[in-house]
Amino acid sequence: MTDIVLAALNAKYLHASLGLRYLLANMGELRSRTQLLEFIWDQKPTDIAERILAEQPRIIALGIYIWNANEMLQLIQILKTVAPNIHIILGGPEISHEQQEQTLTKLADYVISGQGDLAFAELCRLILDGKAPTEKLIQATPPPLDQIKMPYDEYTDIDVAQRLIYVEASRGCPFKCEFCLSSLDKTAWPFALEDFLQAMDKLHRRGVRHFKFVDRTFNLNVKASQRILQFFLDRMSDDLFLHFEVIPDHLPADLKELLVKFPAGTLQLEVGVQTFNEEVQARISRKQDNATTVANLHWLREHTEAHLHVDLIVGLPGEDLDSFAASFNRLWELRPHEIQVGLLKRLRGTPIVRHTEEFAMAYAPQPPYSLLANRDLDFVTMQRLTRFARYWDMLANSGRFAHALPLLLANDAFGRFLQFSDWLHATSGQTHKIALPRLFQFIHQALTEIFAVPEQESLFALARDCSAYGAKGCPGFLHRHLQQIQQIERSNIPTRQARHLQTTSTK
Repeated sequence: MTDIVLAALNAKYLHASLGLRYLLANMGELRSRTQLLEFIWDQKPTDIAERILAEQPRIIALGIYIWNANEMLQLIQILKTVAPNIHIILGGPEISHEQQEQTLTKLADYVISGQGDLAFAELCRLILDGKAPTEKLIQATPPPLDQIKMPYDEYTDIDVAQRLIYVEASRGCPFKCEFCLSSLDKTAWPFALEDFLQAMDKLHRRGVRHFKFVDRTFNLNVKASQRILQFFLDRMSDDLFLHFEVIPDHLPADLKELLVKFPAGTLQLEVGVQTFNEEVQARISRKQDNATTVANLHWLREHTEAHLHVDLIVGLPGEDLDSFAASFNRLWELRPHEIQVGLLKRLRGTPIVRHTEEFAMAYAPQPPYSLLANRDLDFVTMQRLTRFARYWDMLANSGRFAHALPLLLANDAFGRFLQFSDWLHATSGQTHKIALPRLFQFIHQALTEIFAVPEQESLFALARDCSAYGAKGCPGFLHRHLQQIQQIERSNIPTRQARHLQTTSTK
């Protein structure tokens, strides 16, 4: 009998809910009466409701996040319409704060705020025993980590074969960056390291090769970080892939010694820079040594094979367009593999709201609550920067245009790409689903007509980009240059001769 259904609404099938697996692992005697069902957020809510109700549960638990809140609302409205007697319990970051004003809270029977690893099972026991609490809102006390059963056995063989496996060696964050929910944490708490490594060893023996760590500050405890890195170095293979989020200005020599040992394609580091503006950093309670951050990023790029994914935020209070441009250009000079340009979001519960009045911060009323305008960036400018971020993902972060991009960015990466972004939107009218051959044509047109790049230089750069990924998707106007590039590669023509060939007209 399935009395309890844990239902996840993920962004992609590849993703797997770590939070609900924690709940499942800690159900105790109710584990055999509990089932986890996972869906994708763009499935029809009626179909999801039908599948959940087929289990005939008495309790349905749903994890609410900023990116699935709207879809979850539709699902809950359907469930409450067709099965009003089923108890619906909500948890997750989006519903853990400012609950009273949310329609989700009004529809739910119970809302658990905070870490519900143990509180959820206790609530289910009370409901099933006929002792349901009268209070709807339940504030969960963060449980000692040694009392929580780790969730990794709840990853099925199908999960191991087909999905991304999320793990965490610690919870919480000691830093107080006001845009982040982790600013509400008092500190970071580590799981018992030996127990954690045993769990990782079991996952590895089951065939897991992609491990995505969700720790906010993986390199906070250097000794623990060393042990974890060495654990994976001892199990190195061609298909191993690790993702860590690291503090940018905390990279001691002991960690560097291990990081240089990871071969290409095995290590991705997510680095939150957010801004280099020291006044803005102080305003949002962010502690960051910019000089050390720059030095560490430079060292990582020059001395390791790690893929560097670095974050910047548009719209922080008091940061105008010139300041953001300076941060962007400074970061671009360090050549990380990806610069993730994110729009500031007003996450429920975060202290960033204290700046709303002074800096005229205007946020979208619906999730994900992205900034629409503020004192220093009006709505039109924010729209331009939103498109900038989208096109940057499409061109730069995709890695698809490694040869053409330097021509596009030249001596002012931010200014020139913003100019390109404005032109591309005006010309194409699209920010999504631009066919690859058409995108090649747009880039060539912009290079030659807007930025006065010599035509042959533009054509050969784009042809190289075609060659790097294979001829598939390469537009017809590049075929002759692509063939010439491939001829150069096949014949191993000396560099000087190759340069001459590339500057010769192919008419």
